Amino acid sequence: MRPDQSPTDPDVDLGVARQRAELRGGTASLLAAIAVGGAVGAVVRHGLAVVFPHPPSGFPWATFAVNVSGCLLIGVLMVLITEVWAAPRLVRPFLGVGVLGGYTTFSTYAVEVQQAVAAGAARTGLLYLAGTLVAALLAVSLGMTLARRATGVRRHRSAG
Repeated sequence: MRPDQSPTDPDVDLGVARQRAELRGGTASLLAAIAVGGAVGAVVRHGLAVVFPHPPSGFPWATFAVNVSGCLLIGVLMVLITEVWAAPRLVRPFLGVGVLGGYTTFSTYAVEVQQAVAAGAARTGLLYLAGTLVAALLAVSLGMTLARRATGVRRHRSAG
C-alpha cells in the first residue's frame, strides 16, 4: 500500500466493504465530525470536573466516573455500529473518536495519579491507578454485553 492510500482511520479493515465506506467523501468532513464531537465530549467532561472538584490528595471521582462511563458507552457503541446496524459514514468518527474521545480523559487520569502521590496520598493514587484500569476494562465488556442482550445479537466467535 502506498503512503497516500493509507486509511485515515487505522482501525478500518480495508478488506471489509462496510468499513471502507467510512473513508469515502474525503478527510475534511471526517475531521470536522471528530472535532465537533471532541468539543462536545470535552465540554461535558469539563463541566463534571467543575461540579465535582477534588483536592490533590482526594480520590478524583469525576474523572473516574467519566472514564468508566465513557468505556461503557464505547462498548455499547461499537456493538451497535459493527454488529447491529450499518452506521452512516461519520457516526463512528463523531461519536467514538470525537464525543467519547473528548469525554474520556486518560491523560488527566495519569496526572491525577501523579498529583495524589506528590500530595502524600500514595495509597489513593495507586488505588485510583489500578481501580480505573480494572473498572474501565470491565465497563467496556459490560457495555458490549448489555448492547448484545438488548439487541438480541449473539457474539460471533472466530474459528481459530
